[in-house]
Amino acid sequence: MNQNFSRRHFLTSSAILATGFGVLGRPQSAAKADTGVMLSAVRRSIEVNGKAASVFGLVGPDGRPGLFLEPGQRFALSLANEIGEDVIVHWHGQTPPPDQDGVAETGYVAPLAAGKRQRYDFAPRTGTHWMHSHHGLQEQALMAAPLIIRTAEDRQRDAQEVTVLLHDFSFRAPSELFAELTKGADMGMSNMQGMDMGQMNHGAAGMSGMTGADLNDVAYDAFLANDRTLADPAIVIVERSGRVHLRLINGATATAFWIDLGRLTGDVIAADGNPVKPVRGSRFPMAQGQRLDILLELPAGGGAFPILAQREGDVARTGIILATTGAAVPKTTDAAEQAAAPVDNSLEAQLIAATPLAARPADVTYRLGLTGSMAPYQWSFDGKSWKDHVPLDVTVGQRVAIELVNRSMMAHPMHLHGHHFQVVGLNGTPLSGAVRDTVLVPVNGSVTLAFDADNPGRWLFHCHNLYHMATGMMTEVAYR
Repeated sequence: MNQNFSRRHFLTSSAILATGFGVLGRPQSAAKADTGVMLSAVRRSIEVNGKAASVFGLVGPDGRPGLFLEPGQRFALSLANEIGEDVIVHWHGQTPPPDQDGVAETGYVAPLAAGKRQRYDFAPRTGTHWMHSHHGLQEQALMAAPLIIRTAEDRQRDAQEVTVLLHDFSFRAPSELFAELTKGADMGMSNMQGMDMGQMNHGAAGMSGMTGADLNDVAYDAFLANDRTLADPAIVIVERSGRVHLRLINGATATAFWIDLGRLTGDVIAADGNPVKPVRGSRFPMAQGQRLDILLELPAGGGAFPILAQREGDVARTGIILATTGAAVPKTTDAAEQAAAPVDNSLEAQLIAATPLAARPADVTYRLGLTGSMAPYQWSFDGKSWKDHVPLDVTVGQRVAIELVNRSMMAHPMHLHGHHFQVVGLNGTPLSGAVRDTVLVPVNGSVTLAFDADNPGRWLFHCHNLYHMATGMMTEVAYR
């Protein structure tokens, strides 16, 4: 281990104490991964703007959120359910066998009952990923955490890792938010029995205004970065003239963000855990479920550097602070000077996969319309919800293309389980885009994705706005 790495490791130990999240490494957890880590679904208490809130969590054996594995380590763990109700956890970004994907809708497994444990064991896919509940509306109540699978290149890179999980937060129970959106209509959502959070504290939140562009369904009480707001942000100690590897995860239930690096400029080096040719900038869009790896170079003079995430169509924002030792950290408000524009595919159009799919024509092509409305609050594919969905049939070995055309008045971040696809078209224009698992389809836009059918099973394909999925915008890719 070289001297620079050791110095960063010391700085990281201080940052872990400040944030509660592992920002560089957690060797005690990773070292146990091959023999089996215990991951626990728990109820926990956090403080949001001075007020206590009871939420869910996914914590490792050291009590910190999430799981960080070293190069070559196997995804071998036992999930313990300690929340007093059913749960099931999806390993977002992983491509396991279908019976280990962490969903119940495809029929391979049932939700994990209270007090029970479930074993998982498969070869993980490297990169910046995350884990979250796929049962009812538990994800809204912070049943989510980072899932980082490092590569040898990560360990060789002379950069301090900082992982940031973004979320939207309400003091109200998710069931109340959902009922207010749907106004009590029977949506036929599967597993709705798991959505109630009776122990959550209640406060003021509700639907946002429905006039004009439909950007945000819910008026949240706060937006979180590693469980904290800008009233009391996580401050991560970094080195002067050092490099930082930001691992950003948009774990928000219904919120897309603009990432603002402020005075810093960074290179996007991976999207959804997959390497891309570097794209330089200081402001990047992120839809729900997406991840970005950004490499930053810090100035020799040091200082404090807010890394902010501003909600689209709003002034509200959250974030963390990177600060060199001894630097003054000025107050950063949770409201920007002006509202952000809608999140778009401006970054998507610039991304080029470092390792694209092999060139070949599609063997089967599906064209899906993204449909739905705010009143009644229902979302679907071509007017069909999950309860009457038509599976996308594929055969092992096929190159599959899916063209998504947004015919609704809201953008939709579309996520495919069990596979990573390449973005090969935006609004009818071909490109050799990023390989990823979640892509945004803006209002009046279209996106074409392609993947190789190499993981037999039944795999969910859905909008990663939780409330859109809950009211029907979900289908499946089904192998013959």
